[in-house]
Amino acid sequence: MQENINAFMRVLDATDNSTGGGTASSVAGAMAAGLAAMVARLSMDKTGLAPREYYQTIAEEAETLSAELFNGGREDAAAFDRVTEAYKMPRDTSAAKDLRVQAIQKAMKHAAEVPLSNAGRCRRVLELCRSLEKSFNTNAASDLECAMYLATAGLKGCAANVRINLPYIKDESACKDIEERLESIIG
Repeated sequence: MQENINAFMRVLDATDNSTGGGTASSVAGAMAAGLAAMVARLSMDKTGLAPREYYQTIAEEAETLSAELFNGGREDAAAFDRVTEAYKMPRDTSAAKDLRVQAIQKAMKHAAEVPLSNAGRCRRVLELCRSLEKSFNTNAASDLECAMYLATAGLKGCAANVRINLPYIKDESACKDIEERLESIIG
């Protein structure tokens, strides 16, 4: 948990240029999922609404997604750190240059895969919010609306972070695969 908080705090530190939009987007998704779980719990056992089990299922999935997305923010920061470390590798010999290029490519692919996974989670949070929109405790309407805004921001931000990394990946088939998977997520 502390590592996740540390990654989030790096986003808030304007002097730290190593962690940014990917982590922030994932954390936005985590907050959205937390709010969706809260709205689901506030809707349980209310007269005229769906059965308790409906909200229980949504709350449990949203709680899981919240934890995964908060972890995803740390994973995104770590992925960027891996890219930075790969670029710092020695390049004084032909063999060292080859190892550096391989490490950069591996790190860049990972730096695209992490926000791709987080984008998929944010998409699912948005779907859960839309499910709640059909029947929920309207006293929590602003919370559900905020959850939808945050999930949308998380999804768009994660997608932007996938796209920013793609030009650096030299493996065209890997790029195409990542692009196709992203398109299926953002629809």
